Amino acid sequence: MRIEQFGVEEWMNAYEMTAKYNIAETCVESLTVEELLSLSGNIEGALNEIRGIKLTYGEIPGSAELRRYIASLYRCMNEEQILVTQGGIGANFLTQFSLIQPNDSVISVYPTYQQLYSVPKAFGAQVFLWPLRPENGFLPDVEELKAMTKSARNLKMICLNNPNNPTGALMDEQFIKEVIEVAENFGAYVLCDEVYRGLEHKTGSITPSIADLYERGISTGSMSKVFSLAGLRLGWIAGPPEVVRECFLHRDYVTISCGRIDDYLAIVALKNRDRILERNLKIVRRNLAILTSWIEKEDHVSWVPPKAGTTAFLNFREYAIPSREFCRRLLDETGAFLVPGSAFGPEFEGWARIGFACASEVLREGLDCISAFLRRLEGEC
Repeated sequence: MRIEQFGVEEWMNAYEMTAKYNIAETCVESLTVEELLSLSGNIEGALNEIRGIKLTYGEIPGSAELRRYIASLYRCMNEEQILVTQGGIGANFLTQFSLIQPNDSVISVYPTYQQLYSVPKAFGAQVFLWPLRPENGFLPDVEELKAMTKSARNLKMICLNNPNNPTGALMDEQFIKEVIEVAENFGAYVLCDEVYRGLEHKTGSITPSIADLYERGISTGSMSKVFSLAGLRLGWIAGPPEVVRECFLHRDYVTISCGRIDDYLAIVALKNRDRILERNLKIVRRNLAILTSWIEKEDHVSWVPPKAGTTAFLNFREYAIPSREFCRRLLDETGAFLVPGSAFGPEFEGWARIGFACASEVLREGLDCISAFLRRLEGEC
């Protein structure tokens, strides 16, 4: 099986650890183990429980307690409809590995996390890219989706990412229901990567889950972005019982179980999710205000303001420099780190992804570096 190079991950792997100001990171500022355990109100008691964990495989699908807490993130799910995976990336891969056949068709929003369209393509499926355009607020056009279905030989799955990475666009419930109506006509699944669900920028706004809206809807999530615990490498699939059973069968070939200590720490986080979300929404909303203020002062940088999540797409096209060269020079000359738009596909040349949920001081200093770099570019013209 041949698979395309993963543009964003290769860029992150190559340069992330050398960055002085990492403003490409997509997780909300990460928690330490001590910070997480402090939420339990009894750090020493929690540490004693961890010391007593026997390092067996544990409950293979994930502990029943963890699955109950994950199910509580949805309106209509129960623990039997949850399967724990190695991160959100494991959840997406396992879902497509379990459901997609070479004679199937898959439609995926684009740009998004490349896994959603490159994996089914590697499995031999016919893949259609459903574009997100800035002039439409980076929301796709349902009429284009309908047109694509006419060319699909056996539409098996529509892939969404809501809230979207890299643009921060947010599909509301009415829009998702329009997508569901199209999927129902073909008996297709809708797989929605929802790893940023819960980080809505507008107070009181809640992102609906595909798993609660559609009987063939499959939600994938993780502890990484919203809960600031990427180091746990723990995610999940939430969906129809028959899908979870099929994924469990395929999971035997790639994962025995996830770590028992990771399982324990995820439970601590989910028991205290309101406190973590309060912390993280405060960071996201404060930093979004910082980023917005910066863009208002930069005459030659534009964007579509994000509605949710931790990322935004910035347009630097007026500087007429390839996005990889732009981001590489920015890193080399200032230590500030962005992801070039071309890592998401050639159509996004001239753009760059910023992750703005880091420590506020890191964001401010990183933005100052970008400003200084832009003045340098202007001086070269």
